Amino acid sequence: MRKIFTLALISLVSLALHGQTSHPILAVGAPAPDFSLPGVDGKTHKLSDYTSSPVLAVVFTCDHCPIAQMYENRIEKLYQDYKDRGVAVIAIQGNDPKATTIDELDSSDIGDTLAEMKIRVQYKHIHYPYLYDGETQSVTQAYGPQATPHVFIFDKERHLRYQGRFDNSYRIEKVATSDARNAIDALLANKQVPVTHTAVFGCSTKWKEKEALRVASEQKLEGEPVSVNPVDAAGLKKLRANTGDNYTLVTFWATWCTSCIAEFSDLQDTYRMYSDRGFKLVTVSVNTPDEKPSVLRLLNKKHATSTNLMFSSEDTAGLQAAFDPKWQSAVPYSVLLGPNGKVLYSTLGSVDVLQLRRTLLAAMPSDYIGFNKYWAGQ
Repeated sequence: MRKIFTLALISLVSLALHGQTSHPILAVGAPAPDFSLPGVDGKTHKLSDYTSSPVLAVVFTCDHCPIAQMYENRIEKLYQDYKDRGVAVIAIQGNDPKATTIDELDSSDIGDTLAEMKIRVQYKHIHYPYLYDGETQSVTQAYGPQATPHVFIFDKERHLRYQGRFDNSYRIEKVATSDARNAIDALLANKQVPVTHTAVFGCSTKWKEKEALRVASEQKLEGEPVSVNPVDAAGLKKLRANTGDNYTLVTFWATWCTSCIAEFSDLQDTYRMYSDRGFKLVTVSVNTPDEKPSVLRLLNKKHATSTNLMFSSEDTAGLQAAFDPKWQSAVPYSVLLGPNGKVLYSTLGSVDVLQLRRTLLAAMPSDYIGFNKYWAGQ
């Protein structure tokens, strides 16, 4: 999470110091750039669809950014509060999903594809139009959002009258200036917008040219070693205790278990998303010791850079009991352990990856309690 904040800060400070960017922001007074974009509702949304609205608010946002997440409810409230007054509020996801490295998803359950946007809308019960421009970024390029969120507000003639932040703080309890609402209220009252521009804060826009960073990151991951080591009853008991402040997912699997293999990549992705935040993934193969070559072969195929263990003997029942006396059969079996062994999530059978990730995000320490509450549904 701190990596996201740092990159965003560097980007915005650089913009302030040099007064320029390869993706210039639409100037106040300019006409609204046209768009025709797919929405999460399966429809194509066009600028012309909103001709009758006296005010148009376009908010560039995304799924993965923790700051953008803090504004989802505020965008929803803006949409609900002003829809009966004819104001059109739409959100556009303008990031190129291929320009985001997997560790930049350390504050999210999903990325920024259209399919993932639909997951977020369902999860958070979002009603405002949410459009996708990650494929070409042609609309995003025309508007020039520098971070998520970045708000653009147009008058009846569709000239830009305000661009900048939504309000002055992502911490809802510290909001003192509601810049977007102030601009909308002024336009509805046929008055001049008092403040036409503010600086933005959040995660920097993921432009297509950043795809090279993702490729380099993936190549670095591919270079990390893959190994597997034996674990005995004592080691399994220690693993289950999970002493200290660690958050650890322990997943038991086997090479002959189709459902185990099917979820393996998702679990590795989850590990790579949150490993910088101290999350650990431990895979434990229940194969017999003489099957180590096939276990290692599968681990290499999945490029499992997690901590990988396998039963040290053929005493399967005894080793199972060492970890969990109540677990007597079947894999996959997965347990998410919090500090000092507290069970946060467990399943005998396939993992619900989204539920697992949301549970983790609600529990792991963060810079602001609001981030945890977001994932806890508060």
